[in-house]
Amino acid sequence: MRYELYYWPSIQGRGEFVRLALEEAGADYVDVARGAARSGRGVPALLQLLQEADLDRPPFAPPILKAGKQVIAQTANILLFLGPRLRLAPKDEAGRLWAHQLQLTIADFVKEAHDTHHPIASGLYYKEQKREARRTARHFLEQRAPKYLNYFESVLARNPRGERFMVGGALTYVDLSMFQMIAGLLYAFPRAMARLSPGYPRLMALYRSIASRPRIAAYLKSKRRLPFNRQGLFRRYSELDLK
Repeated sequence: MRYELYYWPSIQGRGEFVRLALEEAGADYVDVARGAARSGRGVPALLQLLQEADLDRPPFAPPILKAGKQVIAQTANILLFLGPRLRLAPKDEAGRLWAHQLQLTIADFVKEAHDTHHPIASGLYYKEQKREARRTARHFLEQRAPKYLNYFESVLARNPRGERFMVGGALTYVDLSMFQMIAGLLYAFPRAMARLSPGYPRLMALYRSIASRPRIAAYLKSKRRLPFNRQGLFRRYSELDLK
């Protein structure tokens, strides 16, 4: 099956969590909005999908995955669907639910990281909420990020199948998402992460191991991997990167 991924073409954003799974699996997929509008792709194709009136189950926002006739939205939901099909999820139901639970927790973590630079509203510019952003970033780096990182470090430590993976004894989409989460934190908060990361040896080992996987390493070096920037989820503002 050829998958169609619909996401904004200029940022990694939430779509990157889906891309990493597709790339690791070597799946046949097209990143629709990054194509040319004259060929029926590009942002117009994304907007058209969002506005289609004949969809019984319309998506609220990207990322959106089309798999045959199925239209699936929400990052964690897409990965719940893709996981078994890409062999990136446990075979048993309990394992799949555990992976989904962790992915939903990562989604919460992502939202709080995003709110460090947009604590009042996404529709306002950063410069309109800088004071609040600095206060939010301090709280995030001193309390919330360590709480999440402690939790995920303990998940690795408690895995009965070993500390290499988040779920069971094999790679899952949760490991790929954890890689992206840490990559985003390292980009947005390099000084804070220099202080925090030594306290999470298992998570940092997981981050390095994912980065060195052949397909992921090739993807990270390719033009398909967009760089982090100040339009995405993770944004680097020196005044928010507290030691």
